[in-house]
Formats: sequence, C-alpha cells, structure tokens
Amino acid sequence: MLSYDTNYIFHIFVILQQEFNNMTEVTRLFDFPYYQLQHKPNPKSLVTKYNGKWEAISTQEYVDKSNTVSRALLRLGIKKNDKIAVISTTNRTEWNIMDIGILQLGAQNIPIYPTISAEDYEYVLNHSESIYCFVSDKEVLEKVRKVQANTNIKEVYSFDYIEGCKHYSELFELGKDESNQPEVEARKDAVKPEDLATIIYTSGTTGRPKGVMLSHWNITSNALDSSPRVPLVKGENRILSFLPICHIFERLLIYVYQYAGTSIYFAEGIDKIGENAKEIKPNLMSVVPRLLEKVFDKIMLKGEELTGIKKALFFWAVRLGERWEPYGANGAWYEFQLKIANKLIFNKWREALGGELGTMVSGSAALQPRLARVFGAAQMRVMEGYGLTETSPVVSVGLYKDKMYRVGTVGKPIDNVEVKIADDGEVLIKGPNVMMGYYKDPEKTNEVMTDNYFHTGDKGEIDADGFLKITGRKKEMFKTSGGKYVIPPLLENDMKQSLFIEQIMVVGEGEKMPAALIQPNFDFIRDWIDHKQNGVGKTDAEIATSEIVINRIQKEIDKYNKNFGKWEQIKRFELTSDVWSIEGGHLTPTMKMKRKIIKEIYQELYDKIYRQQ
Repeated sequence: MLSYDTNYIFHIFVILQQEFNNMTEVTRLFDFPYYQLQHKPNPKSLVTKYNGKWEAISTQEYVDKSNTVSRALLRLGIKKNDKIAVISTTNRTEWNIMDIGILQLGAQNIPIYPTISAEDYEYVLNHSESIYCFVSDKEVLEKVRKVQANTNIKEVYSFDYIEGCKHYSELFELGKDESNQPEVEARKDAVKPEDLATIIYTSGTTGRPKGVMLSHWNITSNALDSSPRVPLVKGENRILSFLPICHIFERLLIYVYQYAGTSIYFAEGIDKIGENAKEIKPNLMSVVPRLLEKVFDKIMLKGEELTGIKKALFFWAVRLGERWEPYGANGAWYEFQLKIANKLIFNKWREALGGELGTMVSGSAALQPRLARVFGAAQMRVMEGYGLTETSPVVSVGLYKDKMYRVGTVGKPIDNVEVKIADDGEVLIKGPNVMMGYYKDPEKTNEVMTDNYFHTGDKGEIDADGFLKITGRKKEMFKTSGGKYVIPPLLENDMKQSLFIEQIMVVGEGEKMPAALIQPNFDFIRDWIDHKQNGVGKTDAEIATSEIVINRIQKEIDKYNKNFGKWEQIKRFELTSDVWSIEGGHLTPTMKMKRKIIKEIYQELYDKIYRQQ
C-alpha cells in the first residue's frame, strides 16, 4: 500500500482548491472568456463579417488569440499600467481580443470614439499617456497620423490591411513562441479586482472630455449584478452588437453576453442593422432611443405609402399599440385585438428585424413612452435602463418577468447598487460600480462625490413600488425671466413624437418665454410633400424656409403644448436647414445634444426668436 505525507496531501488539496476558485470566480474583466470556456464553450463566441461572409471564432480561439496578443505585447515591452489606445469604427472580433490581451497584463485599454476630431484624438492620447494605438481602418488611421508626432505613440497597428501601416496580425507572429506564457500567467495573477482596467473619456456636452477611471471590479461587479436583468438563456442566444463598444454601455453588455455564453454578432455598421438582423435573426440587441425613433419613422413612412384597407389596418394597429400596457392590464378585449394586429401588421415589423427579436435594451437617453408601448405591443419589448459612464454604467433596468417593468420608468435598481434621491431631487448612486475617479483630476472627482455617493446631475424620483423615473438634468433645467422653471427634456421628448420633427432643443434661459430650435424630419416631409402637398421645394433649405412646412410644424407644436403648463409651452420656434450630426458637432458620439454648441451654431436663429420681434 502506498503511503503519503499528510502535509503533502493537504498542500496538493489547497493548490487544487485555489486552481478551482481561479477557474470559476469572475473578479476581473479578462476572467469572462475563461469562465465561458469552462462553463459554456461556444463554437461561435464572436462573429464578424469579412468580405461578405460571417466568420466566427470559438471561445477556445478567443482565449488562445488573447494569450498570443499578451505574449506579443510583453515582447514589445508593455509593463503594468501602460496605456494602449484602441479606436474602431465598428465593433469587431479584433477589438475584444485586444481588450483581453491588454487587460490580463495589468495594462489599460483606452477606448476612443472613432468619430471625434483629430485634435480630440491628440488630447485623449496625450492625457491618457497611451504608447501604442490600434485602429480599425484607413479613415481612423489618417486622423491618428495627423497628430501622432505630437503624442507618445510608438507604433500604430491596424485591423484592416492598410499600406504603410503595421497589421495587427504581426502580433500573432510575435507571440507565436509560447516560451513567455508563464510570464503572462504571472501578470494575470498579479492583477487585482481593484486595479485600474480602463479610462473612458466621456463625450461631454461641453468642454474637454473627462477620463473616467474604472477598475476591473467596477465593471465586473456591474456585469454580474446586471446579468439577472438580461433575459438570456445561457449559450442559446444570438446577439446583434452595433452600439459603439468604446462606450461603457455596449462594452458592459459584451461582458454580460460572454458570461452567458451567447454568440455575439458584430453588425457591419448602423446602416446595415436591418440587413444583418435578417441574416442572423437576433434574439436581443441594445439600442439607443434615437435609433428606435428612426426605425419607427421609417415604418410610418411605409404606412403612409399604403392605400385603402391596408392603410386603415396599419394605422389602426399603431393606434392600438400606442395604448399598450404590460401584463395584459388593458383587459381581454384589448388583448384579442392585439393578437389580430400582431398577425396582420406587427409580424412584418418583426420580420424586418429578423423575426426572433424579443427584447431590446435601451440606454443613453430618455425613451419616448409611445415607442416603448408600440414596440411592446409588437412583441419586441424595450427594457429601458439608466446609468452613466461613472457608474460602469448600469444603475437600474427593467425586466419584463417578475413584474419589474413599467412604461415611463428605467426599472428598479440592480442588486448591490443603492439609489438615493437628494433633497433637491438629484439622483445619488452608491455601490461597487461607482468609478475610481477622474484621471488626473481629483478636484472634479471631489465635486461629484459625497460620502461614497456619486452625484449624477440627473433629477429623478422613486415610486412606491421602487421604480426609478428620471425627470431631467439639473443643468438642463432653466428659469425664464418670469421666474418659472422649465425642464427641456420633458418637452423635447414629447415633441419628438411628431413625425415632422427630427431633433428639437428647447431654449429660453433668462428669456421671457420658452422657444425651440428644430431640425425638421426632411425625409418624412419630402414624402409628405409627394402625397399631400404641391408647390413646396424638396431641398433641406427649401423645406426649412417653407411657410407651408412651418405652419404644419406649428400644428404639431400646438398639439403637444397642450400637455404642459402655459409657462412652459413653446411660444416660438425656428427651423434649421441642416441635419444635426456627430460630424457637424451638434451631437455627442452617444447622440446627445451639445446644447451650448447648438445654440452657438444657430445664434442667428436664436436672436431672431428673442431679439427681432
């Protein structure tokens, strides 16, 4: 009989126990793919379309490629806390491989919005002290090249093959030799949950962007606490990912999806969402309200083109959808009618997005309740959530099951996140998801923190059932010269229900009345002209100056003004002749309005409202 020293057996047991814990516990961001590999390995973990063909990598390939990248980065001299910038026009497999490859060395991934200017690239690259940069394509590369000499960037690599630029596949050649893998493992073991993982530069509506420092545990805890709110069956879902992964909302969801073992398909671009959805038939995707507004506008345009009984049925279904309430609250007769509407009309809406999309998760801005109702009626429920970059980001989100969903709210706070409403109505957040602080800016950090509570700058309320409702931004609220308070987002969200209005910004701080700058919905109005009106020019400039269009939009303003008190109703407006865009400086990369800049761009129209009466 063999005999063993008791201490030796105990020592082996401790090592095995530690190894088991390391394999199953997720405390750092790079633990997610390893967790998936152990619990639900997926042959289609990450899927990107190249040259017209969807190409998947398995969980094992994902982990192997990430380790190869880590070995290569070690040979390039990457040390703990070095910063590596990643800039990609679209979400893609390469971004995720780089993310894990960087993070498991104790270095930081610095994601940058691709749409910002070359000057902003320079600022972020310098402020973050990034020393390497990975770009997706030629357009991004050209912007980086413009400023590279003014930064500390040693080398730029590209995901696409671009002449004159190193390709990221060179890392796989450099990391092919596995002899330094033990050093990679040692680096991984040395990374603590509380260590800095990433610096995310907020797009900001004014001034220079702030660098939000998020630790591994900030984001990991948020992913774990958010997971129960995402209606996924582990490993059996197809996700369509297209919101910018450089933003913490989509990035957080990517980790949640990996934790669930799902297949993540990266859309070719926002203009290809419909086409890609038909190809892959997603079960879930994240959205921003602006996208849903555009989808709904296109659907309504199609409805306007119908005739006779088809048109009548279409708008009957829409009106029915606008009255939708969850959990059958409208009663049996309504539900019976809804079944008919789904069979005749709404099924076509679902088919346009693949036919199997049951849930959309919405964030970034307030969602029009009407859209939540109509898409809910069409069996594509929109779960609105709330959060900020500084909170990693999820604070609360709706969930249809367990009666945790209510139209007009952002659901209930997730586990381990505390929400408190201050005396002035500001939403305060406390929890493991709250940021480490603003990079190199302790003063600004102290301004937003009180006793571990983060001051969001948002105003809100919690109802008797625990649902959180966001009522506006503290800084966006203003007072007229008559001393009356106006909350622009409430007016704007209502007015944007009009198919004639694409964008609207309520103004009037210190003035005698509220007014608005409006970007018309040029596409819809052109179609309206074809069907309803003669003698109106169709260029954007002609539409914006047409008395017929102005009078029609006045009818829309009058209609929605009825929902508000006299002191807050929009008394005058001016139409802009150009489209508000990220490139034009009107919008942030997350489609929020840059109010100060919009006012500056249209100062002449503002003065026309208030100074030329």
